[in-house]
Amino acid sequence: MIVNQELVRKIKDYFDLNIYETKVWLALLSKGIVSAGETAELSGVPRSRTYDVLESLAKRGFAVVKVGKPIKYIAVRPEQVLEKMKSNVFNDAQEKVKTLANLNDTKEFTELQQLYKTGISPIKSEEISGFMRGRQNIMTKIKELADSAEKEVFIYTSIGDFEDKSRVLLPVIDRLNKDNIKVKIALSGEPERVKKLNSKFNLKAKHADHPGRLYIADKKEVLFMINQETADEEVAIWLNTPFFSKSLAGMYEKHLGY
Repeated sequence: MIVNQELVRKIKDYFDLNIYETKVWLALLSKGIVSAGETAELSGVPRSRTYDVLESLAKRGFAVVKVGKPIKYIAVRPEQVLEKMKSNVFNDAQEKVKTLANLNDTKEFTELQQLYKTGISPIKSEEISGFMRGRQNIMTKIKELADSAEKEVFIYTSIGDFEDKSRVLLPVIDRLNKDNIKVKIALSGEPERVKKLNSKFNLKAKHADHPGRLYIADKKEVLFMINQETADEEVAIWLNTPFFSKSLAGMYEKHLGY
């Protein structure tokens, strides 16, 4: 059986299989029902390994063992495999979330918090900075900045970036408003899109003339992106420096008329 190597690579990644499992599963799908010997011929996987691989696929729901001798394996429909995997991932995620939710109440977590407080206290605020990559890490940091804010949060970004992050930003802004924490928003891009966004979500975002993406909490901490929105990966720098944050916020606020 000749199989495109790019297909093998992608199926391996999509379904979390190793290379032998991928080749055997593709062979099984192409035949429908196979013995270990037939699988070795079709897949190119050593016969000594096909028994273990077929058994592994059967345990994971990719195949069913056919009753009788010699032992043969029946392929499971790909859509059924996909649905089972989705269900397993969902169940695993729920269990993980449940475990993490209960972690706050454990003695071990209290000790972790104490370790952090002890370690962070002697450090000067201007020495606390971080470099982070990846959208998810940056989104998490934005939420963290908002959660730590006591007086105000300043958001300066593009209308496109705001819309792209709206799933996280809108609930954050709503919570800040409910907690009476002032939210200042400035968005660059098409003025009409800014107006429509304001109208749709009852915001008071001002239109900004210059591009930039940054978030400032209480004029103490600032998170700013250092690459273009079109870059393959988001990169940001976080600084815990009241002097710089206050100066930066002041310049933007003066320009925007806040």
